[in-house]
Amino acid sequence: MSARQDTTLYLCLKDSTLRIQNRLFEITEDAPDNVHFCTESAVLGKGLEEQLKEFLSSHADTVLIIIDTLQMIRSTGYDNTYANDYRDLAPLKKIADTHGIAVLLIHHLRKESANDVFSRISGTTAISGAVDSSFTLVEEKRGSGKAKLSCIGRDIEYRDLELECNSENVWELVSDSLEQWSLLGDRIIFLLSALMRDCAEFIGTPTELAAHIDPDGAEGITAKTVFRRILQSVDALGTQGIVAVTRGSNGKRLIELHRADRDDTAGAGETVPIDPADPVCLPVCGGFSGGVAPLGVLPPLAE
Repeated sequence: MSARQDTTLYLCLKDSTLRIQNRLFEITEDAPDNVHFCTESAVLGKGLEEQLKEFLSSHADTVLIIIDTLQMIRSTGYDNTYANDYRDLAPLKKIADTHGIAVLLIHHLRKESANDVFSRISGTTAISGAVDSSFTLVEEKRGSGKAKLSCIGRDIEYRDLELECNSENVWELVSDSLEQWSLLGDRIIFLLSALMRDCAEFIGTPTELAAHIDPDGAEGITAKTVFRRILQSVDALGTQGIVAVTRGSNGKRLIELHRADRDDTAGAGETVPIDPADPVCLPVCGGFSGGVAPLGVLPPLAE
């Protein structure tokens, strides 16, 4: 994937000039002229925003500003509250949006472990809420040179990247969860096809469908993954002779799967309402007990 290579500014506020130089030489002996470093700056609300705008005015081709760390640009009167966290990050996001650039803000994680790595981000949830994307880099073991980069955001899919640091101190990609998701997605299509070979129809919730195709959880398939994969794979399911429809009912998400050879809706004309007082017994596998599904007006099935 190609990247736009233009001016960058790195506010390395915890480093000395010598340390920056040494680290740079570990990566390259010929740093480009459009990479700028700065070891001192004003703080938020007391001149930093103006300094960044002045730099952007002088370097219109800037694409990235890195600030290391958030704590170094906060005033001494900082109070750890949601409102203050949001207030501090809002001006940086506004600068990024106004100038069409990326601002990478380095921050610390809490020492304690957690099921959700993003809950380890120090501070309140406003830290994550005020920005477009969050990334956490957690080393497997100190000095191991192996780490996981987890990514989440408004415009990106959740992603885990397994990384390994090579002899030139450059992180290399070992595995990508999105590639694994693609493999899992193909597996879900296979399992749905197997299900529908023995079942004329399925009508039920994503949780019920996940339980049908992965009853013991060995595949690691959740309600969320199966629902999302069906939305993304209507055409792929169609090639397997399966018609997929998703809809809402009584505040629940329902998934309908029909074998195409039993889809009688094509050319059928007007859909006739079915009296919900008279349950229709369908050859259905799904969440309805005894295979009896109380139906109202059925929407036309997608072809």
